[in-house]
Amino acid sequence: MTAPLVLASASPRRRALLAQLGLPFEVVASDLPETPRAGERPEHFAQRMAREKAAAVAERYRGRLILAADTVVVLDEMLFGKPADRDDARRMLRALSGRTHRVLTAVALIDAAGRFDDLLAESRVRFRALTAAEIEAYLDSGEAFDKAGAYGLQGLARQFVADVHGSESNVIGLPIDEVAALLRRHCTAQADTPA
Repeated sequence: MTAPLVLASASPRRRALLAQLGLPFEVVASDLPETPRAGERPEHFAQRMAREKAAAVAERYRGRLILAADTVVVLDEMLFGKPADRDDARRMLRALSGRTHRVLTAVALIDAAGRFDDLLAESRVRFRALTAAEIEAYLDSGEAFDKAGAYGLQGLARQFVADVHGSESNVIGLPIDEVAALLRRHCTAQADTPA
């Protein structure tokens, strides 16, 4: 890879997933506010956020390969981002209980020449019915508060999940197989570009 990779995310989960590819990378948070626009579809919101995060970091790291992602949980076309507080997290978990929801992760890549590429991965997750006591115990753990949909598949909430259709790494925050293919494509394109 001629341009070192920059992960435009402060997420420890994305960092751990990307490390599985064995590529050297640097982590730089974009620190953008994540607010949907009025009437914005969940898919469009995730894609816009991933692109904006990548662009914000690319401004500071020109000539580098920038990778950004945004994950959202969608139930009945309602967007569940990171909860604002305990009440919001409780509301989300109650809504997800006994239901199937979608997890969308948009990934944006800006190459060394400033060109954009992106992808959108979708997984479907079915929760078993949750008791009020289970929800409160999970909220007490503190895991819910920095995750879309107020849960993390890689943590204690795994016990809530009846099944996952699609990429589990997508649910955690980075669809690693799709990201690997995206990076291979760009690394190959860079290698084929004459100096």
